[in-house]
Amino acid sequence: MSYKTISKPSDEILYKDKGSKFFGYAFPIKTDNEVKEFIKILKQNHVSAGHFCYAYQYGIETPYYRASDDGEPSNSAGLPIYGQIQAFEVTNILVVVVRYFGGTKLGVGGLISAYKATAKLSLEASKIQTLDILIPFKLSFEYQDLSIVMRIIKKQQLILESQRLEMECEMVILVKKSGQINFETTFEAFHKIKVEILND
Repeated sequence: MSYKTISKPSDEILYKDKGSKFFGYAFPIKTDNEVKEFIKILKQNHVSAGHFCYAYQYGIETPYYRASDDGEPSNSAGLPIYGQIQAFEVTNILVVVVRYFGGTKLGVGGLISAYKATAKLSLEASKIQTLDILIPFKLSFEYQDLSIVMRIIKKQQLILESQRLEMECEMVILVKKSGQINFETTFEAFHKIKVEILND
């Protein structure tokens, strides 16, 4: 139970067709606001470019996506870019293709090919990694049970995200989805330790 994404922006790539230049980029994102920020930066870096076409997807089990042709003929840019996001099976990602018109019209078929090729090169230039789906749980327990909790965390190789250790303790643990049932079953034996799943 894992997903594929990128942890840092890709290198800039350049694709040329009949004088038009297509600059491709991939960015890691998780919100619409991050998308706006990256496009704003690209517009500052490419002041005289004609089109900033993009597609993005975020979310793991119920992904949300959007594609934009930014003035190019309908479905000639955004969807071909999104098609590559699907082909590479990545999420939490934004792919932007910046176009400088070279004087010769490419036609819809030519545009689809160019945007698809640029998006593909951008994703190939990215370091794609496979990550486990992690589920956050909150543990509430008394200080005297701390050693039991710590033993389970170590044994199951859980990720301790935050903790508050007082007479009444709280911890937020990240559990791999593949180990969720094992994790919950382990804590059922300890009635004094309260376990609740946290929704993002």
